[in-house]
Amino acid sequence: MHILVCGGAGYIGSHMVKMLVGEGYEVTTFDNLSTGHAWAVHGGRLVVGDLLDEAGLRQLFAAQSFDAVMHFSAKSLVGESVRQPVQYYRNNVVGTLNLLDAMRAAGVKRFVFSSSAATFGNPVADRIDESHPQQPINPYGETKLMVEHVLRDYAVAYGLHSVSLRYFNAAGADPDAALGEEHDPETHLIPNVLKAVLDPGRGLKIFGSDYPTPDGTCVRDYIHVHDLCRAHLQALHFMDREPGAHGFNLGNGRGFSILEIIRAAEQVTGTSIPFEWQPRRAGDPPVLVADATLARTALAWQPAFGNIQQILETAWAWHRKPAAGR
Repeated sequence: MHILVCGGAGYIGSHMVKMLVGEGYEVTTFDNLSTGHAWAVHGGRLVVGDLLDEAGLRQLFAAQSFDAVMHFSAKSLVGESVRQPVQYYRNNVVGTLNLLDAMRAAGVKRFVFSSSAATFGNPVADRIDESHPQQPINPYGETKLMVEHVLRDYAVAYGLHSVSLRYFNAAGADPDAALGEEHDPETHLIPNVLKAVLDPGRGLKIFGSDYPTPDGTCVRDYIHVHDLCRAHLQALHFMDREPGAHGFNLGNGRGFSILEIIRAAEQVTGTSIPFEWQPRRAGDPPVLVADATLARTALAWQPAFGNIQQILETAWAWHRKPAAGR
Protein backbone atom coordinates (compact mmCIF):
# COMPACT_ATOMS: atom_id res chain seq x y z
CA MET A 1 0.00 0.00 0.00
CA HIS A 2 1.04 3.58 -0.69
CA ILE A 3 0.14 6.01 2.10
CA LEU A 4 0.13 9.81 1.75
CA VAL A 5 1.09 11.39 5.08
CA CYS A 6 0.15 15.07 5.22
CA GLY A 7 2.19 16.77 7.91
CA GLY A 8 4.70 13.92 7.91
CA ALA A 9 7.59 16.24 8.79
CA GLY A 10 5.99 17.25 12.09
CA TYR A 11 6.22 15.67 15.52
CA ILE A 12 3.58 12.93 15.30
CA GLY A 13 3.61 12.71 11.50
CA SER A 14 7.34 11.98 11.32
CA HIS A 15 6.99 9.16 13.83
CA MET A 16 4.14 7.83 11.68
CA VAL A 17 6.26 7.91 8.53
CA LYS A 18 9.07 6.04 10.27
CA MET A 19 6.65 3.38 11.51
CA LEU A 20 4.98 2.97 8.12
CA VAL A 21 8.32 2.59 6.36
CA GLY A 22 9.40 0.06 8.97
CA GLU A 23 6.19 -1.91 8.36
CA GLY A 24 6.88 -2.07 4.63
CA TYR A 25 4.48 0.59 3.34
CA GLU A 26 5.34 2.94 0.51
CA VAL A 27 5.11 6.47 1.91
CA THR A 28 4.92 9.98 0.52
CA THR A 29 5.12 12.91 2.93
CA PHE A 30 3.42 16.19 2.00
CA ASP A 31 4.41 19.09 4.24
CA ASN A 32 4.94 22.83 3.90
CA LEU A 33 7.75 22.70 6.52
CA SER A 34 6.30 25.70 8.35
CA THR A 35 6.62 23.84 11.64
CA GLY A 36 7.98 20.46 10.47
CA HIS A 37 11.54 19.53 9.55
CA ALA A 38 12.88 17.83 6.44
CA TRP A 39 15.48 15.99 8.57
CA ALA A 40 12.62 14.35 10.51
CA VAL A 41 11.31 12.46 7.46
CA HIS A 42 12.91 9.03 7.82
CA GLY A 43 12.20 7.21 4.59
CA GLY A 44 9.81 7.53 1.68
CA ARG A 45 9.52 10.62 -0.47
CA LEU A 46 9.10 14.21 0.73
CA VAL A 47 7.00 16.61 -1.34
CA VAL A 48 7.04 20.20 -0.11
CA GLY A 49 3.64 21.80 -0.59
CA ASP A 50 0.67 23.39 1.13
CA LEU A 51 -2.91 22.20 1.59
CA LEU A 52 -4.12 25.70 0.72
CA ASP A 53 -2.58 25.28 -2.75
CA GLU A 54 -5.35 23.49 -4.66
CA ALA A 55 -3.33 23.26 -7.87
CA GLY A 56 -0.41 21.72 -6.01
CA LEU A 57 -2.71 19.11 -4.48
CA ARG A 58 -4.14 18.21 -7.89
CA GLN A 59 -0.60 17.80 -9.20
CA LEU A 60 0.33 15.59 -6.23
CA PHE A 61 -2.60 13.22 -6.76
CA ALA A 62 -2.13 13.19 -10.54
CA ALA A 63 1.53 12.19 -10.20
CA GLN A 64 0.99 9.26 -7.85
CA SER A 65 -1.72 6.79 -6.84
CA PHE A 66 -2.46 6.52 -3.11
CA ASP A 67 -4.37 3.86 -1.19
CA ALA A 68 -5.05 6.00 1.88
CA VAL A 69 -4.29 9.39 3.39
CA MET A 70 -3.22 10.20 6.95
CA HIS A 71 -3.74 13.84 7.84
CA PHE A 72 -1.55 15.40 10.57
CA SER A 73 -1.28 18.93 9.12
CA ALA A 74 -2.78 21.53 11.44
CA LYS A 75 -2.10 24.59 13.46
CA SER A 76 -2.43 23.37 17.04
CA LEU A 77 -1.68 26.11 19.60
CA VAL A 78 -4.74 26.73 21.75
CA GLY A 79 -3.77 30.22 22.87
CA GLU A 80 -2.84 31.31 19.37
CA SER A 81 -6.16 30.01 18.07
CA VAL A 82 -7.95 32.31 20.53
CA ARG A 83 -5.90 35.30 19.36
CA GLN A 84 -5.83 34.46 15.63
CA PRO A 85 -8.87 32.30 14.83
CA VAL A 86 -8.82 33.17 11.13
CA GLN A 87 -5.51 31.33 10.70
CA TYR A 88 -6.97 28.23 12.31
CA TYR A 89 -10.20 28.11 10.34
CA ARG A 90 -8.35 28.72 7.09
CA ASN A 91 -5.52 26.26 7.68
CA ASN A 92 -7.30 23.49 9.57
CA VAL A 93 -10.71 23.56 7.90
CA VAL A 94 -10.20 25.00 4.42
CA GLY A 95 -6.94 23.09 3.99
CA THR A 96 -8.65 19.83 4.93
CA LEU A 97 -11.53 20.51 2.53
CA ASN A 98 -8.99 21.04 -0.25
CA LEU A 99 -7.34 17.72 0.62
CA LEU A 100 -10.65 15.87 0.69
CA ASP A 101 -11.65 17.33 -2.67
CA ALA A 102 -8.34 16.19 -4.18
CA MET A 103 -8.93 12.72 -2.75
CA ARG A 104 -12.44 12.61 -4.22
CA ALA A 105 -11.18 13.59 -7.64
CA ALA A 106 -8.52 10.86 -7.47
CA GLY A 107 -10.86 8.20 -6.09
CA VAL A 108 -9.01 7.74 -2.77
CA LYS A 109 -11.51 6.45 -0.23
CA ARG A 110 -9.66 5.98 3.08
CA PHE A 111 -8.71 8.79 5.42
CA VAL A 112 -7.25 8.83 8.94
CA PHE A 113 -7.64 12.20 10.65
CA SER A 114 -5.71 13.60 13.61
CA SER A 115 -8.45 15.04 15.75
CA SER A 116 -8.13 16.17 19.35
CA ALA A 117 -9.51 15.96 22.87
CA ALA A 118 -10.03 19.71 22.44
CA THR A 119 -13.30 18.85 20.67
CA PHE A 120 -14.79 17.98 24.07
CA GLY A 121 -14.21 21.27 25.87
CA ASN A 122 -14.73 21.22 29.63
CA PRO A 123 -15.44 17.64 30.72
CA VAL A 124 -18.71 16.67 32.38
CA ALA A 125 -17.39 13.22 33.40
CA ASP A 126 -14.24 11.93 35.10
CA ARG A 127 -13.29 9.97 31.99
CA ILE A 128 -14.13 11.14 28.49
CA ASP A 129 -15.48 8.46 26.17
CA GLU A 130 -16.94 8.81 22.68
CA SER A 131 -20.43 9.60 24.01
CA HIS A 132 -19.17 12.69 25.87
CA PRO A 133 -20.63 15.96 24.50
CA GLN A 134 -18.35 17.72 22.04
CA GLN A 135 -18.43 21.38 23.04
CA PRO A 136 -15.07 23.03 22.24
CA ILE A 137 -14.03 26.09 24.21
CA ASN A 138 -11.40 27.38 21.77
CA PRO A 139 -11.11 27.83 18.00
CA TYR A 140 -8.55 25.04 17.70
CA GLY A 141 -11.05 22.54 19.08
CA GLU A 142 -13.79 23.99 16.90
CA THR A 143 -11.74 23.41 13.75
CA LYS A 144 -11.15 19.77 14.65
CA LEU A 145 -14.83 19.21 15.37
CA MET A 146 -15.83 20.89 12.11
CA VAL A 147 -13.68 18.43 10.18
CA GLU A 148 -15.22 15.50 12.06
CA HIS A 149 -18.67 16.75 10.96
CA VAL A 150 -17.43 17.11 7.39
CA LEU A 151 -16.18 13.52 7.42
CA ARG A 152 -19.56 12.21 8.58
CA ASP A 153 -21.27 14.05 5.73
CA TYR A 154 -18.67 12.92 3.19
CA ALA A 155 -19.20 9.31 4.24
CA VAL A 156 -22.90 9.59 3.39
CA ALA A 157 -22.57 11.68 0.24
CA TYR A 158 -19.36 10.36 -1.30
CA GLY A 159 -18.61 7.01 0.32
CA LEU A 160 -15.45 8.25 2.05
CA HIS A 161 -14.29 5.92 4.82
CA SER A 162 -12.61 7.72 7.71
CA VAL A 163 -11.35 7.33 11.25
CA SER A 164 -10.91 10.40 13.45
CA LEU A 165 -8.48 9.80 16.31
CA ARG A 166 -8.91 12.21 19.21
CA TYR A 167 -5.53 12.52 20.87
CA PHE A 168 -5.23 13.55 24.43
CA ASN A 169 -1.69 14.80 25.20
CA ALA A 170 0.87 13.36 22.78
CA ALA A 171 4.24 12.93 24.47
CA GLY A 172 7.52 11.06 24.37
CA ALA A 173 9.93 10.22 21.59
CA ASP A 174 10.85 7.39 19.28
CA PRO A 175 12.11 4.49 21.43
CA ASP A 176 15.47 4.43 19.60
CA ALA A 177 15.80 8.23 20.01
CA ALA A 178 15.91 8.80 16.23
CA LEU A 179 13.02 11.27 16.46
CA GLY A 180 11.50 13.49 19.11
CA GLU A 181 9.50 16.60 19.81
CA GLU A 182 11.02 19.72 18.27
CA HIS A 183 8.78 22.79 18.01
CA ASP A 184 9.67 26.47 17.65
CA PRO A 185 8.30 27.96 19.77
CA GLU A 186 7.89 25.02 22.12
CA THR A 187 4.61 25.18 24.04
CA HIS A 188 4.23 21.59 25.28
CA LEU A 189 4.90 20.83 28.89
CA ILE A 190 7.21 17.80 28.79
CA PRO A 191 9.80 19.16 26.31
CA ASN A 192 9.82 22.49 28.12
CA VAL A 193 10.41 20.74 31.45
CA LEU A 194 13.30 18.74 29.98
CA LYS A 195 14.78 21.73 28.18
CA ALA A 196 14.77 23.59 31.49
CA VAL A 197 17.05 20.84 32.83
CA LEU A 198 19.43 21.07 29.89
CA ASP A 199 19.42 24.87 29.86
CA PRO A 200 18.64 26.20 33.35
CA GLY A 201 18.80 29.76 32.10
CA ARG A 202 15.74 29.41 29.89
CA GLY A 203 13.36 28.98 32.85
CA LEU A 204 10.10 27.09 33.07
CA LYS A 205 6.70 28.76 33.23
CA ILE A 206 3.57 27.11 34.65
CA PHE A 207 0.29 28.67 33.54
CA GLY A 208 -2.33 28.68 36.28
CA SER A 209 -2.23 27.58 39.91
CA ASP A 210 -5.92 27.97 40.76
CA TYR A 211 -7.66 25.31 38.68
CA PRO A 212 -10.24 23.12 40.47
CA THR A 213 -7.80 20.19 40.69
CA PRO A 214 -6.03 18.60 43.69
CA ASP A 215 -2.91 20.78 43.37
CA GLY A 216 -4.38 23.69 41.38
CA THR A 217 -2.64 22.84 38.09
CA CYS A 218 -4.11 21.37 34.91
CA VAL A 219 -4.49 17.60 34.70
CA ARG A 220 -3.86 15.83 31.40
CA ASP A 221 -3.74 12.29 30.01
CA TYR A 222 -0.34 11.72 28.35
CA ILE A 223 -0.16 9.18 25.50
CA HIS A 224 3.11 8.13 23.90
CA VAL A 225 3.61 9.15 20.28
CA HIS A 226 4.52 5.58 19.33
CA ASP A 227 1.17 4.38 20.69
CA LEU A 228 -0.66 7.07 18.71
CA CYS A 229 1.03 5.91 15.52
CA ARG A 230 0.15 2.29 16.22
CA ALA A 231 -3.50 3.32 16.48
CA HIS A 232 -3.27 4.88 13.01
CA LEU A 233 -2.07 1.59 11.58
CA GLN A 234 -4.90 -0.22 13.32
CA ALA A 235 -7.33 2.35 11.86
CA LEU A 236 -6.24 1.42 8.34
CA HIS A 237 -7.15 -2.21 8.99
CA PHE A 238 -10.40 -1.18 10.71
CA MET A 239 -11.59 0.67 7.59
CA ASP A 240 -11.15 -2.52 5.56
CA ARG A 241 -14.02 -4.08 7.48
CA GLU A 242 -16.00 -1.07 8.74
CA PRO A 243 -17.14 1.55 6.18
CA GLY A 244 -18.31 5.04 7.09
CA ALA A 245 -17.00 7.70 9.47
CA HIS A 246 -15.77 6.72 12.93
CA GLY A 247 -14.14 8.45 15.88
CA PHE A 248 -12.04 7.08 18.74
CA ASN A 249 -10.43 8.61 21.82
CA LEU A 250 -6.76 7.83 22.42
CA GLY A 251 -5.28 8.09 25.88
CA ASN A 252 -3.89 6.04 28.75
CA GLY A 253 -6.87 6.70 30.99
CA ARG A 254 -4.89 8.31 33.79
CA GLY A 255 -4.38 12.00 34.45
CA PHE A 256 -1.28 13.75 35.74
CA SER A 257 -1.10 17.33 36.94
CA ILE A 258 1.61 19.70 35.80
CA LEU A 259 3.28 19.49 39.21
CA GLU A 260 3.19 15.68 39.06
CA ILE A 261 4.90 15.78 35.66
CA ILE A 262 7.62 18.04 37.05
CA ARG A 263 8.21 15.71 40.01
CA ALA A 264 8.36 12.66 37.70
CA ALA A 265 10.81 14.50 35.41
CA GLU A 266 13.00 15.28 38.42
CA GLN A 267 13.18 11.54 39.14
CA VAL A 268 14.05 10.68 35.51
CA THR A 269 16.70 13.41 35.14
CA GLY A 270 18.02 13.38 38.70
CA THR A 271 17.72 17.17 38.75
CA SER A 272 15.63 19.65 40.70
CA ILE A 273 13.51 21.69 38.27
CA PRO A 274 12.56 25.23 39.36
CA PHE A 275 9.66 27.07 37.74
CA GLU A 276 7.70 30.30 37.91
CA TRP A 277 3.95 30.77 38.03
CA GLN A 278 2.11 32.58 35.25
CA PRO A 279 -1.61 33.43 34.84
CA ARG A 280 -3.92 30.91 33.21
CA ARG A 281 -3.94 30.67 29.42
CA ALA A 282 -7.25 31.27 27.68
CA GLY A 283 -8.98 28.12 26.44
CA ASP A 284 -7.35 25.56 28.77
CA PRO A 285 -9.83 23.20 30.48
CA PRO A 286 -8.84 22.06 33.99
CA VAL A 287 -8.93 18.28 33.38
CA LEU A 288 -8.81 16.10 30.26
CA VAL A 289 -8.57 12.33 30.78
CA ALA A 290 -9.57 9.71 28.21
CA ASP A 291 -11.67 6.60 28.36
CA ALA A 292 -10.15 4.73 25.40
CA THR A 293 -12.09 1.50 25.89
CA LEU A 294 -13.68 1.70 22.46
CA ALA A 295 -10.33 2.08 20.68
CA ARG A 296 -8.93 -0.85 22.62
CA THR A 297 -11.80 -3.10 21.55
CA ALA A 298 -12.74 -1.88 18.05
CA LEU A 299 -9.18 -1.20 16.85
CA ALA A 300 -7.53 -3.98 18.86
CA TRP A 301 -5.21 -1.26 20.17
CA GLN A 302 -3.17 -1.49 23.34
CA PRO A 303 -0.76 1.24 24.49
CA ALA A 304 2.77 -0.08 25.00
CA PHE A 305 3.88 2.89 27.13
CA GLY A 306 1.49 2.75 30.04
CA ASN A 307 3.18 4.94 32.65
CA ILE A 308 4.50 8.46 32.70
CA GLN A 309 8.00 7.33 33.72
CA GLN A 310 8.43 5.37 30.48
CA ILE A 311 7.16 8.30 28.40
CA LEU A 312 9.52 10.75 30.11
CA GLU A 313 12.49 8.41 29.72
CA THR A 314 12.08 8.26 25.92
CA ALA A 315 11.71 12.04 25.73
CA TRP A 316 14.77 12.55 27.93
CA ALA A 317 16.87 10.23 25.76
CA TRP A 318 15.93 12.32 22.70
CA HIS A 319 16.53 15.72 24.26
CA ARG A 320 19.95 14.71 25.58
CA LYS A 321 21.18 13.93 22.05
CA PRO A 322 23.31 16.59 20.32
CA ALA A 323 21.17 18.83 18.14
CA ALA A 324 23.59 18.61 15.22
CA GLY A 325 22.03 16.87 12.25
CA ARG A 326 18.48 17.61 13.21
